[in-house]
Amino acid sequence: MKISNVMRSAGVMATLVASAVALAACGGGDGAATASEDSVASTVDLNGVKISVGSKEYPEQVILGQITVQALEGAGATVTDKTGLSGTNVARAALEKGETDVYWEYTGTAWTTFFKETKIINDPQQFFEAVRAADEKNDISWFALAPFNNTYAVGATAEAAEATGVTSISEYAELAATNPEDAMLCASSEFRTRDDGLPGLEKLYGFMLPREFVFPAESTVVYEAASKGECDFLNLVSTDSRIAKEGIVVLDDDKSFFPIYNPAVNMRSDVYAADKEQYDKLFGAISELLTQEKILELNSGVELDGLPAEVVAKDFLEESGIL
Repeated sequence: MKISNVMRSAGVMATLVASAVALAACGGGDGAATASEDSVASTVDLNGVKISVGSKEYPEQVILGQITVQALEGAGATVTDKTGLSGTNVARAALEKGETDVYWEYTGTAWTTFFKETKIINDPQQFFEAVRAADEKNDISWFALAPFNNTYAVGATAEAAEATGVTSISEYAELAATNPEDAMLCASSEFRTRDDGLPGLEKLYGFMLPREFVFPAESTVVYEAASKGECDFLNLVSTDSRIAKEGIVVLDDDKSFFPIYNPAVNMRSDVYAADKEQYDKLFGAISELLTQEKILELNSGVELDGLPAEVVAKDFLEESGIL
């Protein structure tokens, strides 16, 4: 899942990218993943390839980044690990500037935030093709679309859902307009500022939640904030394994505001073109395994069990025969 405001000055963004990449870089080579006999990676030849892998900083993205790092290493590439960059703007800018060569991005993120498109395309494959075509001019190649959907959502604590009777975003909009103090929302910095977040939601549903009733809480602490009474409603992502555990009631997006967010590999086009068949084979095998059920399982390993993303990624790749 997701992005903060893309309209920032070039100087500030350049500084953020350079700092974030420097902090995130872990290097490659030592302890590199290896492919077992008869694994998918053993049939992919990327020997001699040097490649830099990025990701955003939240658990799902770091997992995808580590899957990418280890799969590429297993196929023989020398990988520089720059996963864990601070947000979508920084991850995207790093790719555009050549600080990284590849990371996973979501179709809905690119469509609404990078390209500022508002037309809703409900078919995942058609949506992917539109996004891929739109990014060609930027020399970024999209491939290996995964089936899981990491869309935004708005949820209510069980207590708030019972007390207010709110079950849909339209009902929430009415509550926000009439009794905003009862509509207190915990929201991440990206959800508060993105066109596919709160600003766009308010526009479509016809309400404006005063910002004193928006409590800033990133995804890593949003459930804790709600449990402490900082808010009764919260922004969610649909692949968060904590939703069920915390008893959160997901509100019906009855006007279908939130677009589809299927992830796909984003790679600099010159890098992709040099070994296209090898990348297609490796990441095609990986992406088809990333179902909604599987990503919830992987996210749960980090979010609920406290395992390092590197371990979760390694287990997934080995158990699925990629490594």
